[in-house]
Amino acid sequence: MRLLYLIILLLLLGATTVFALQNQELITLRYLDRSVSSPLSLLVGIVYFVGMLTGWTVIGLVRRSLHRVSQRPSD
Repeated sequence: MRLLYLIILLLLLGATTVFALQNQELITLRYLDRSVSSPLSLLVGIVYFVGMLTGWTVIGLVRRSLHRVSQRPSD
């Protein structure tokens, strides 16, 4: 089973490497009055990690809220 996980990990790493190498053209991202020029692959990676961070935060807040609601009131 570990061999299968290793193969899947290597395939994903290879696909990510190919994506990064093929998407090196600069693009400009504008937001409000700011702009930044960066390779497409870098911006995609940053957006992915920001999405992971916000998703992790939302899940943590929901879990904490559910835990508080499900606790019995102390008498």
